[in-house]
Amino acid sequence: MNLGKTIFSQLMGFLPKRYFDNLVVKYKGNHRVRKFSCWDQFLCMAFAQFTYRESLRDIESCLCSMKSKLYHTGIKGKVSRNNLANANINRDWRIFQDFGQHLIKETLKLYNKDDLIFKELENTLYALDATTIDLCLSLYPWAQFRKGKSALKINTLLDIRTSLPTLIDITSGRIHEINTLDIIPIEPLAIYLMDKGYIDYKRLYKINNSNAYFIVRKKRNLAYRRICSVNVKKYPDIRHDQIIKLTGYKSSINYPEKLRSIKYHDTEKNRNITYITNHLTLSPIVVATLYKERWKIELFFKWIKQHLRIKAFCGTTENAVKIQIWIAITTYVLILHIIKKLKLEESPYTILQILSVHIHIFNKELLYQLLTKSDDPVANNNLSKQLFLFN
Repeated sequence: MNLGKTIFSQLMGFLPKRYFDNLVVKYKGNHRVRKFSCWDQFLCMAFAQFTYRESLRDIESCLCSMKSKLYHTGIKGKVSRNNLANANINRDWRIFQDFGQHLIKETLKLYNKDDLIFKELENTLYALDATTIDLCLSLYPWAQFRKGKSALKINTLLDIRTSLPTLIDITSGRIHEINTLDIIPIEPLAIYLMDKGYIDYKRLYKINNSNAYFIVRKKRNLAYRRICSVNVKKYPDIRHDQIIKLTGYKSSINYPEKLRSIKYHDTEKNRNITYITNHLTLSPIVVATLYKERWKIELFFKWIKQHLRIKAFCGTTENAVKIQIWIAITTYVLILHIIKKLKLEESPYTILQILSVHIHIFNKELLYQLLTKSDDPVANNNLSKQLFLFN
């Protein structure tokens, strides 16, 4: 007797399955596939993310121990280590990339201005950075980083106000992160926060010409001349606020316009930090405060490395690694999506910990009731009608 839907199937009900099917058709993901579809593959790998499974054999053992319940979770194909391995090798990873990007766009729509920081600013705030995952050279030769070492680099553009990654580019560790500036879509009036590793004045001038703004850390050897200084007496932590022009041979050619140099004293760490920006009207203390928000991307990298399966991979090919990373990112975004959709107050970490236990045993408690401990039968009944996807 079926007493309801499992937590896992309710959770997957938040995903745009029809859009996923369209991507499968676009990339011919199910071409000549009879027993294990792309959706089966996605569900199995998503199950691994939520329940901290470490290997394909681990996934197979857990799911096959509950064979009678798999159909009701949406998994209709035969779950086996061999089927999963072949799927990760042969299915186009762009299916999962485009699906994750689509979910990010849908989740961004759930946020309104009341949820945002710096409400007085109309500009969108982005942080650009990269994190590196060390790999074994003998297993991952396609990602060679240095002699005797392989590494993977995840370049990320993070929406500061929502903590959602709006662009992710997965490359070999040897490809410098500055190349990400060539592929990010420059949004007019947006503010891009970057570390000094992204200083390339030709690329920064491209951002300036796109009517967007950037804030970066200044390098020590920067050659420039001061045009004028602004009085900063009312800002005790601001050491100077100057309008400057670059004087280096190449830098002055690549960036011929004026820039702004702001030196900020960090009282907590007792150090001075100098920022370079093309935004000439923002208050200097606002510039310094905005740059502090760049650390949200470091927290994002720390979170996904600690709580998702992206440091140990279930396959060694480039395709398999990218599929696993994109499903991990989709899992992270899905949690934020659920938090906004159900108006939850719990943190993403708490939600993930609750789901990891109840998904593992295929609990059939209503998802809203599980995450909120709500006993409201009306709310639970209305939610159950919306979320059920599988019969």
